[in-house]
Amino acid sequence: MAHANARLTFHGRCLLVRRVVFDRRPVAHVAKELGVSRQCAHRWVNRYRVEGWPGLHDRSSRPRTCPTRTPAEVEERVLQARRRLRRGPEQISEATGVPARTVTRILRRHHMPPLAACDPLTGQVIRAVRKSAARYEYNQPGGLVHVDVKKLGKIPDGGGWRAHGRSEDVRGRGIGYDYVHAAVDDHSRLAYAEILADEKGVTCAAFLTRAAAFFAGHGIARIERVMTDNARNYRTSGSFRDACQTLGAQQKFTRPHCPWTNGKVERFNRTLQAEWAYHQVFASNTERADALAPWLQFYNTGRRHTALGGQPPISRLSPKS
Repeated sequence: MAHANARLTFHGRCLLVRRVVFDRRPVAHVAKELGVSRQCAHRWVNRYRVEGWPGLHDRSSRPRTCPTRTPAEVEERVLQARRRLRRGPEQISEATGVPARTVTRILRRHHMPPLAACDPLTGQVIRAVRKSAARYEYNQPGGLVHVDVKKLGKIPDGGGWRAHGRSEDVRGRGIGYDYVHAAVDDHSRLAYAEILADEKGVTCAAFLTRAAAFFAGHGIARIERVMTDNARNYRTSGSFRDACQTLGAQQKFTRPHCPWTNGKVERFNRTLQAEWAYHQVFASNTERADALAPWLQFYNTGRRHTALGGQPPISRLSPKS
């Protein structure tokens, strides 16, 4: 594609050729009329004589050979790992031995969609991706803890529609929901989650107390602030307010209609869905619930986190004395 200030577009090249080849006018005169050099005019005339009119179209600036390009079999191995694991460059790099930056270039070269746009179970593109808001971060663990609840439909015994398809024979409606309560430390991204029966204020308060004990066991002795959305179970619940006061934490709320203010736990919820809740087909609700604790342990101690320089959340916490 010609750049914005190009002297000769495809139409201009055709005009140059007609005046020189068909009208038999001097190249120097035509070049001056069109505002290009004689060398440029000769180049397009010669290309026309060799290739005809198609030769006047723009050509790709891509080199004909790329000696240092990653071999095709390595690229295929990376693409297969992406389809199988449905993970980012860091995890694919571990599985294939290909550097993460090379993995990124391979995925971009083959137009692989970002994970945020894909269904966690099938990998098919199901949504558009919005640009992330500007990132902020507290400079010490416990400075701010994000809290939220994610509601997931329960799985009937034998598997739901993800296992058998959307048919009338699969009975999944009316069996209720699991409420996954999550708390994420802003600085370290250390996360704690539980599956509870509801999202009432009393339930949220008890969860916050247990989450604080979990953080204390990992070296976060004090929580200074707790951020939630503006749901009634947080804003108007005396039990949750009392739990914050008992911890000595200031209660903070997101700005109305601005969920990205609580973005770290929102992002954790998305990861939790993609890598735990919907990553595989579960045969029962109990099977899915049992898989949460091992996945959470992996998330905190083994899973690479892009915002932490490829290290897991535990890397930002001091070892327990």
